[in-house]
Amino acid sequence: MKRFKNYLFLGFGLIGGSIARALRADDKDVNITAWVRHRENIEPALTDGTINAIADSLTSHLDNADVIFLCAPTGSNIENLKTIATMVKKDTLITDVGSVKGDIQAAADELGISSHFLGGHPMTGRETTGYASSDAMILENAYYLLTPSNATDPEFTEAMTDLVKRIRSIPLIVSPDEHDYATAAISHVPHLIAAALVNTVRNADNEEGFMRTIAAGGFKDITRIASSDPAMWESICRSNTANIRTVLKRYADELMRIDGILEKAEFDQISTLFKESGSYRSTMSERRTSAIPGQYVLFVDIPDEAGEIAMVATLLAASAISIKNIGIIHNREQAEGALGIVFSDEDTLKAAIPVLQKHNYKVILT
Repeated sequence: MKRFKNYLFLGFGLIGGSIARALRADDKDVNITAWVRHRENIEPALTDGTINAIADSLTSHLDNADVIFLCAPTGSNIENLKTIATMVKKDTLITDVGSVKGDIQAAADELGISSHFLGGHPMTGRETTGYASSDAMILENAYYLLTPSNATDPEFTEAMTDLVKRIRSIPLIVSPDEHDYATAAISHVPHLIAAALVNTVRNADNEEGFMRTIAAGGFKDITRIASSDPAMWESICRSNTANIRTVLKRYADELMRIDGILEKAEFDQISTLFKESGSYRSTMSERRTSAIPGQYVLFVDIPDEAGEIAMVATLLAASAISIKNIGIIHNREQAEGALGIVFSDEDTLKAAIPVLQKHNYKVILT
């Protein structure tokens, strides 16, 4: 199996920086070079030892790379791919970290580099961006989707799967088309819905802003993602338009069905609606349960090491703090922290925070 040693990052923000930190933690002898348009943005990565060098240009270190990570915004990744395609050796793997795979795969096919291109999407993130926010820990136990095409060299897929495991993420292999339809449903459309819901309230509010004043709890929680980076979401919608429209239409049809239920006063169907949705949701990995009334959740960054979950639980138990639920977060795109802890009331949650912080755990509230 291939074992990579020399890495080149084209773009180096939150995700690129986190991957580089994880690679360095796994093997201190790897060689990592990074390029960004504004060198000063990543000089701290050189100072702290995460990278070995800063590239002078987009193409200056291509010959030395075993793997090239495209870590700029989606549209920029494609433009960068076009620039470097003819200069990259066929024994060098090119991968990306974008949340849309179809367009960049199509570009790789058109450029004739499909055999050594393998799309990737780590399902993790934070609300803050840039290298300063990067942390290897956000990759631990997070799903990392790999999207080989039929032309991708299986040896590269095998080697990249091994790399994902070594940075402590969970590799899942899907086709580019399957990836884009799934992310349209679980990520892209929900972001649009959240933005639309906030705007609906904004437009319905009175001049005194009464709705804005009382909006809290569940409303703020389920619409938090409406505050995401506008430029990034414009790029995503440009890249995954067809899938987003397909899922959006299905959602619109569901809303019209609910409107019909209300019009006909078939309120027993509302009960069925919530039973069915609740049953399906209960099969999902535990995360963001604070959207449910009466549930209070925080996230904790913990290293993926034996005994860490038990240590957190023991610390809380020693302070007579009761846990309602606890679980590893696998899809961490919208939630920081490797561990989600649910409490039965707000006072208990507030009591837990200083206990964990006293022992140097990073606590994130949603």
